[in-house]
Amino acid sequence: MLAKLAKVAATVAICSLVLSGCGPSKASDSQTSSGSVAADKKFIIVTSFYPIYVDTINVTRGVPGVQVVNMTKPDTGCLHDYQLTPEDLKTLEKADVFVINGAGMEAFLDKVISQQPQLKIVDASKGIELLTDKNGVENPHVWVSISDALLQVNNIAEQLSAIDSAHAAMYHSNAAKYEQKLTALKEKMHNSLDGVKDRDIITFHEAFPYFAKEFNLNIVAVIEREPGAEPSPEELAVTIKTVKEANVKALFAEPQYPAKAAQAIARETGAKVYPLDPAVTGDTDGGAYDSYLNVMERNLQTLLEALK
Repeated sequence: MLAKLAKVAATVAICSLVLSGCGPSKASDSQTSSGSVAADKKFIIVTSFYPIYVDTINVTRGVPGVQVVNMTKPDTGCLHDYQLTPEDLKTLEKADVFVINGAGMEAFLDKVISQQPQLKIVDASKGIELLTDKNGVENPHVWVSISDALLQVNNIAEQLSAIDSAHAAMYHSNAAKYEQKLTALKEKMHNSLDGVKDRDIITFHEAFPYFAKEFNLNIVAVIEREPGAEPSPEELAVTIKTVKEANVKALFAEPQYPAKAAQAIARETGAKVYPLDPAVTGDTDGGAYDSYLNVMERNLQTLLEALK
């Protein structure tokens, strides 16, 4: 009887060793030892705001186990002075990766890192040459330039591939397909805009310097440095004077914000107000994949009308 019990105990011990050897350790719940995402776990990627969400869903399209969640509401717009909400923090707690625009857009990033030091950060603006204003402040609106949007897509694919190496080929393949679409649109826009004679424009937000550099447009003045911060009467008077002296015919207001100041300037100068979209808002359904492309196509048509 004792011999039989000893035999059973030995069998249980061997089984326990086998099971513990096959089961994942606590450290590898989400990743394998090679740095790849475990096949049986959702790989949750959180993006900071809409333009980065669009890039990321294109890079991760069809990748098994990957779920992309946009932290902010799709109508949030740029993250100027954005304050993290308790809901945002809960979303980030579940994230494996946080994809950001970078270049200073996410001013709250230090808070995220301090609360979740293990969270992997993908910086979409890594290595991109940044423009600065007259005070030396770096402009984070790099995605509005198609050339820089291409670099951001490549950055996201490269950094996700390093984190989730098992799906690196899919990330790179998806990025290449999306980059082809971006490149085709970039060429179309250059072919249409490079010959435009009237290149002076006025915008209502610091979102367009990269766009202007891309297409060799001259931003004569910026009405609102920050969205929603209406110019003072003195600033408005200076801008009206600038528009008249430079004979600027086109004022470009963003559809995300009220165009009250733009309309006032238009009344005083005879200039016409046109919408120019920085692609910071949109749907999060199936149409989101081509959202940036569609916005830039509309911007092209607007510029052709305004600068003819």
